[in-house]
This record gives sequence, C-alpha cells and structure tokens, in this order.
Amino acid sequence: MSFDSLGLKPPLQRALRELGFAAPMPVQAQAVPAALSGADLQVSAPTGSGKTLAFALALLQADLAATRAWPRAPHGLVLVPTRELAMQTGELLRDLARLMPDPPRVSVLFGGVSINPQMMALRGGTELVVATPGRLLDLVDHNAIRLDHVRTLVLDEADRLLDLGFADELTRVLALLPARRQNLLFSATFPEAVQSLADALLRVPVRIDIAPGGPVAGEAGEGTASGHPDIHERAIALDAGRRTGVLRHLLKTHGWDRVLVFVATRHATELVAHKLGREGVPAHALHGELSQGTRADVLAAFRAGRIRVLVVTDLAARGIDIPALPAVVNFDLPRSTDDYTHRIGRTGRAGLSGTAVSFVSAATEAHFRLIEKRQGRRVPREQLPGYEPTETATPDQAAGGIKGRRMSKKDKLRAAAAAAASTRVTPDPDQRGS
Repeated sequence: MSFDSLGLKPPLQRALRELGFAAPMPVQAQAVPAALSGADLQVSAPTGSGKTLAFALALLQADLAATRAWPRAPHGLVLVPTRELAMQTGELLRDLARLMPDPPRVSVLFGGVSINPQMMALRGGTELVVATPGRLLDLVDHNAIRLDHVRTLVLDEADRLLDLGFADELTRVLALLPARRQNLLFSATFPEAVQSLADALLRVPVRIDIAPGGPVAGEAGEGTASGHPDIHERAIALDAGRRTGVLRHLLKTHGWDRVLVFVATRHATELVAHKLGREGVPAHALHGELSQGTRADVLAAFRAGRIRVLVVTDLAARGIDIPALPAVVNFDLPRSTDDYTHRIGRTGRAGLSGTAVSFVSAATEAHFRLIEKRQGRRVPREQLPGYEPTETATPDQAAGGIKGRRMSKKDKLRAAAAAAASTRVTPDPDQRGS
C-alpha cells in the first residue's frame, strides 16, 4: 500500500515523499481514510505505531480543502497532556505544512513558559493549534484565541486527557467548541475507567484497535510481520537494593547508547541519576519540576547522545518520541498495565526493534504477575550471575499490588473523582453534533 492510495491530495503526497515517508503503517492505512470520510474515530494502537502522522494528515488534508478565512481562525485543534508531546506534534505538522503551496499556520501552546510570546504569535491568527488544555484556556481567558470555528478536535494520549487530572479543563474546552465537529481520539490504551467518557464525546464512531501482539486482518507494515512494535520484553529477578548495580551491568554488557529508565517519583529520578553519574555514566533526571527550558535542553542532549541515561517519571515521559531508542528499563514497576504499555512503547518504534527490561523484586513479583495476566502474556524471569535475589516477600506483598492489597488513599480519590468526572465531561446532546 502507498500513501497515494489513501485519498490524500498531491501536495501532501509530495510532502510525505520529501520527508522520507515511503508507505503507510497499519494505523495510518486504516485511520486516514476513515478520518477523511468525516467520521468520528477512536483509535487504539501501540506507541510508536504512527498515530501522530495519521491525524496530522487528516488535519492538513482538511486545510487543503478549506477556504482560507480572515482573520485566520483555528479549524483544527489537537489537545495533548504534556509540553514535550505538544512540541513534537507541532514539529511534525510544521514539517509537512511548509511543503504545501499555501501552508497553514501551526500554533503550539503549552505552559511552563511565559504566555506573552504565545499571545503575540496568535495576533495574526492561526489554522491549526496543538495545545495543553491549561495553557489553551489561559489564552482564551486573555482573548488571544477563539475556538468557535474548530471543525476537528483531536485528543492525543486520549486516555490521559480523559483521566482525572484533566477532566475539569477538558470540560471547559469542550464548552468552547462548535456543536458540529469531528472528534478523533488516539491512544495506546483506553482503560475501562475512561471508556464511558470517550463514548460520550463520540458520535457513531469508527473504532480501530491495533493491539500489541496480535495481527490486524489484512494489514502488514514495518516492525513485525503484523506491523506491531518489535519489543523484546525481559524481567530480571533481583533484590531491590541492587537495582542500580544491575542497571550499570546491563549498560556495560549491552552497550546501549541511550536508555530511558522509569522510576516512581520525582525524588527517585534525581537519586538514580546521581548514583549513575557518580559511577561515570552520563545520566540526567527529567520530571515536572524542571523548567521548560531545562526539559527541552535535557531532551535535546539525550536525543543527541550526550546523555546516555534519562531517568523519568511516567508523566514526564508521556508522549516522548526518541528516535531509535534501543532500550527502556522499568527500575520501578508501573502502577498499572496501561502505564506499562506506554512505557515499553518508547522503544521499538517506527519499524525498529527494541528491548524493555523490568526489575522484579520479591516485593513486586505479585504485582508484575498481575501486569502479565492483564496483558495476556508471560515474561520469563531471569537471574544475572552475581545478582541473584535473596529476599522474600512479606504476606502483604505476596498478596499483590505495589502497596499491598488495599487501595491507596490516592487511588481511592482518583476512583471517586473519575466517577464524578464521567458526569461532568459528558457533553450536552447539542454538543455532540449531528
């Protein structure tokens, strides 16, 4: 299959060729024609499978078909949960757009930096907006942008946007949008807790599900034969206190040029990065308390190979695209299977292979078994010579869950607020279009 078989206009086909995109990946082959038909979409596909390019093509095709308005008004809106994802998405849209005969203006809006330059940049209007919800609402409150001409709304990392942390902001943004619009939801996962919220936003949607590890009928792409990420999953049994030593051993043994290491807290990012640096390993922490300028510099250094190990939390790494990343390491296990999917999907992207390593101690063995059960696959345990585990689990740890069998206070609050948000986010019938 080629991109010209998807119904794209010649300027977009030329832009794709000039940027080196030879053929569509499975998610693009299915999602682009459905989006161009005007249907609402819910697309579930592994990270690194090409979702961003899929909705970027749909937005730019709509721009080619549109009559340019003056003053320029946004007709396409992409909401994302993190600054890094906003910048990456905006960069792809701009790269494609600048090769078009009458390129649309693409505005990228996010917090953590001064609002004034973004307000100034919007004075001439814009056609396509990529934004985090909070900063977008700030700019609306400053009368710097209007959203009443938006025809296509994209939620990228939709599961995160529909989760508790963004529920109120998303409700406010939806109230500013036209009733008649197309809704495109893209994510690696759609947990049951947010599916009802997704259903409330969509009108007779086309649902595309490209699940990791299972073939997509009639489709073939890069990576594995079925077009899914080629990720070799490993689970190393060890004592928790020896994780840093095992990480150093893996770096030395495999010679990975760059590794993304996931930990549970901001404090842990600094601690692990410090320990590695003390041993001569170029490492840096990435978390939400860093300034936007520092975060951008750290990511640029990591992509360029000047930082070998980037130690991150789940939120800081959400949506980060690191080309040709050879490996990710779960230094701390994620709380949920969905987070595990997002984490390991940072490697094995765009048709390349990758390795995902999880450190499993006696205290977290039961929790990792739960992740395996919900994924429907088993990851064999390994033991490294010289690092064999000696610890045993307590009864509470053996019962499963990172913090035992009881829900934490935070999880209880999240569950209660998610239930409440399902009522708040549901739009009026008029808002769902026709």
